[in-house]
Amino acid sequence: MRAQWIASPTAVAKVADRLARALAAPAAVYQPFRVGKRVVGWVTPARARRLARWPTLFSCGEHGVALAPQLSTLEMRTAALDEVARTLAAEGALTAWRNERYAVAGDRGTPVLFELERAAARYFGIHTFAAHANGLVAGDALWRMWLARRSATKAIDPGLLDNLVGGGIASGTTVGETIVREAYEEAGIGEDISRHAPCAGSVEIYRDRPDGLQRETIYVHDFWLPPDFVPANQDGEVAEHRLCAPDEIMAVLATEAMTGDASLVIVDFLLRHGYIAPDDPTLGALLALRHPPSSSRCST
Repeated sequence: MRAQWIASPTAVAKVADRLARALAAPAAVYQPFRVGKRVVGWVTPARARRLARWPTLFSCGEHGVALAPQLSTLEMRTAALDEVARTLAAEGALTAWRNERYAVAGDRGTPVLFELERAAARYFGIHTFAAHANGLVAGDALWRMWLARRSATKAIDPGLLDNLVGGGIASGTTVGETIVREAYEEAGIGEDISRHAPCAGSVEIYRDRPDGLQRETIYVHDFWLPPDFVPANQDGEVAEHRLCAPDEIMAVLATEAMTGDASLVIVDFLLRHGYIAPDDPTLGALLALRHPPSSSRCST
């Protein structure tokens, strides 16, 4: 399936420059958010001061924010944080309410400490997980890639170009279940393709956003689609689809028209398949954000 196309050094440099800005490490000051001795998130001092207005739920000081110890079970913590999140949402401090929760643990593989509404994830700076897929069509000379344009009503990055498939991994679901569900909802792709696409590794996002700190692991997949396949959105969250040649992809990656998340997922694809040399010096710190597939990295 690999075509004899290599991204030009000039194009790679432009993409690397744009992603260095889009994926820059956090510049804001953050304080730890703890449950017991475990750090589960990071909040700005201003957000810590807001949380201090719930003195029965949080202890706030110079060392950060701690959830009250009397909230001793998953259910109690989840209920308390749901109350807080709903109040913050009513104040306009969160993005649109999703009615979907993320599971939060202190460390990978440890018991879940609480579940948190997705809209509040960045406010509290918790570590979230997502699954994305590149939609690809092989050709006699060049491959092409399907891009999706996010609906103008999306809570995050409205109207920007995105991977063909992508979504957060909600509490109680797996990487595989998420990619199957999102593939159908966002592009009408059946399980005959989505269920058998192996996880190709993961990429890491760690950056300031207007609604808080984004700390996210994205599990990446490649869907090689039939030449006559046309994506069909099922849930109203995609405005249009676009089939692009490699040079068009590079041009888009160098602009602000695509989400930072999707851009990194596509660069990962280009590196994995040799379309960008893995030792290209212009990529710099981006290489540290990529991880090869393994059983631990491709599951939650």
